[in-house]
Amino acid sequence: MNPNTRGTEVTVPHLAESLVAATIGKWLKQPGDYIEEYDALCELITEKVTTEMPSPIAGRLVQILVADGETAAVGEAICLIEEPASLQRENATTTPKPSQSAASSVNHVSEAADTSMRSRYSPSVLKLAGEYGIRLENVQGTGLGGRITRKDIEEYASKQNTQVAGANHQAAERSSGNAAAEEAEQLKTRRNMVRTTGIHLSENPTLPKIEVEEPTGEPGNEYFIDVTPIRNMIASRTRQSVSEIPHAWTMIEVDVTNLVQLRNKLKDDFRKQEGINLTYLSFLLKAVVSALKDFPIMNSVWAVDKIIVKRDINLTLLVGTEDFVVNPVIKKADQKSIAGLAREIDELSRKARAGKLTLSDMQGGTFTVNNTGAFGSILSYPIINYPQAAIVTFESIVKKPVVIQDMLAVRSMVNLCLSLDHRILDGVICGRFLQRIKENLESYNQETKLY
Repeated sequence: MNPNTRGTEVTVPHLAESLVAATIGKWLKQPGDYIEEYDALCELITEKVTTEMPSPIAGRLVQILVADGETAAVGEAICLIEEPASLQRENATTTPKPSQSAASSVNHVSEAADTSMRSRYSPSVLKLAGEYGIRLENVQGTGLGGRITRKDIEEYASKQNTQVAGANHQAAERSSGNAAAEEAEQLKTRRNMVRTTGIHLSENPTLPKIEVEEPTGEPGNEYFIDVTPIRNMIASRTRQSVSEIPHAWTMIEVDVTNLVQLRNKLKDDFRKQEGINLTYLSFLLKAVVSALKDFPIMNSVWAVDKIIVKRDINLTLLVGTEDFVVNPVIKKADQKSIAGLAREIDELSRKARAGKLTLSDMQGGTFTVNNTGAFGSILSYPIINYPQAAIVTFESIVKKPVVIQDMLAVRSMVNLCLSLDHRILDGVICGRFLQRIKENLESYNQETKLY
């Protein structure tokens, strides 16, 4: 740190008991910006969650000490903020000189002239430029290192429209404005079109927030995607799980015809009463919770010289966004009804896709359930959510011909897939566990209560 730089140190907060360090995802403020207290300073990435860090004080950001993608320990200073009292004392004791102002202006221009990130474009910028028909080399970037942002594209497009309109007479300008409004409305309609296949059928997916860098070689052959801090964290955790845990895998087929009929009977009234969807996942979670009570060893972790069995049943859900997968936790799931589980699923899924999960939302999971059937999958081999003992996936429900008492019948069938830690669990216990989930799912009928 420069000893001549004045300011109050802002440190990595102690977000959780087990947290020892955090990675700077990206800075949301830059040196020279004035920041109000509680304004978001930067994105902090931990092993569990990505969260915006609020500024503990108001003032001017004078220096960033830890750059994007770098890791800092809890309590370590990541930036310097000059508080208003310091600024007032400086203004009161310093007489401005023309030469100093000129030097400051030169320094500001020098900083603004940094174009180290000029050739890096996010996919959203590339797509927006294509929609407007804009050549990116003609756009002046205002982001960090001269980077082009979506706002730069929109402002450039707006200026172009203004120049074209100014060259025409008033009637042509009105006509052009109407055409532009119509085109904008059509573009908005295209963006909001509902897909007919894939996950989240009622949503138009956002583009991944990844970094794209132009290749140095012949254009068109390849391009580079920067590994974001959270993608690097996912890679580290999954590698740890696969390298440390001896995975084994098993599967069972379940007849959920009665469950499908039950949900179809209740879903409309439930939607009117609760304002949320009644999903198959809530019924599955209830069945899993009941099975975990019967086989508590499934709710455990490996601790080298002992196996730790968790008394609380905290179910981890894997929620996929367009960028990555997050793992919110339903705490004390064994104390919740089917309706209560449905409310928890809806709330956590909404927070996950909006990027609003907190650290507490992601901690304490003891067993993981993944609804891979939402992708249309019928069979999967999941990686265990380290350090848990097992993970189960709920695949797509598919109508199949099934033999019942030597007669063929069309039934709604689903596969349950289980990955297990073979240090803790064996095939016998896991087979019985899956069989119990199967029995619980097949026991649902028209008399099953949601509350």
